[in-house]
Amino acid sequence: MIIDTHCHLDNKQYYEDIDTVIQNALKHGVKGFLIPGADFNDLPQALALAEKYEEVYFAVGIHPYDIDSYNEETMNKYINHPKCIAVGECGLDYFRLPEDEHEKIENIRKQKEVFIAQIEFAKKVKKPLIIHIREASNDSREILINHDAKQVGGVLHCYNASEHLLPLAEHNFYFGIGGVLTFKNAKKLVEVLPKIPKDKLIIETDAPYLTPHPHRGERNEPYYTVFVAQKMAELLEFSETQIQELTTNNAKKLFKEFSSLS
Repeated sequence: MIIDTHCHLDNKQYYEDIDTVIQNALKHGVKGFLIPGADFNDLPQALALAEKYEEVYFAVGIHPYDIDSYNEETMNKYINHPKCIAVGECGLDYFRLPEDEHEKIENIRKQKEVFIAQIEFAKKVKKPLIIHIREASNDSREILINHDAKQVGGVLHCYNASEHLLPLAEHNFYFGIGGVLTFKNAKKLVEVLPKIPKDKLIIETDAPYLTPHPHRGERNEPYYTVFVAQKMAELLEFSETQIQELTTNNAKKLFKEFSSLS
């Protein structure tokens, strides 16, 4: 059994065949799905899927690229739904900062402000965080520690292989490993993977993005977590069954609502 802890099933790429995608995943042993909140406009679709499929849960939050639309009123509208089990994906992304220095400084300031707001919101509602970090490892680690995100913990989505983030394992954070692990240029992640505490490893796809080998170039989907599990097993010298059990148990510890799945 595998739990896909991060898949954007509310994405328009799935509008025509979502049932086929979910049934295909279930057939291959993927028994749980978590849709992260990235854009408030997608929340109605995430909610509809969570209400239709027993195995589907969702989160509410704002991605760093959409910080201007953040408001706590919308967060409150969804957070108490029984299938809403996390806050995020939130975090910091310095990959596409404005070129103008003043605009760059202001963008970073606003990203941090909205990130901190979502951490505080998660602590208030007592739900774990889904964290997005891109080229912002030091600032992200500092904010998570200084704002005591350990209270709720969470997952470092699409863990970027930065060793600066490894200490967050001691702060109740898990490491989301996806298709990047199978890429030929994933040397750093391959090297760092054994350094992650085994009880902090979970699997994700980030579908429809970051499709693993041997399906690169295609639309990603939760079924492809099996290829991530295979690669993880190979690198850590575990059996595939052991990896599936390990990461599923870890996901259930972090997202307790998954505990009812079998």
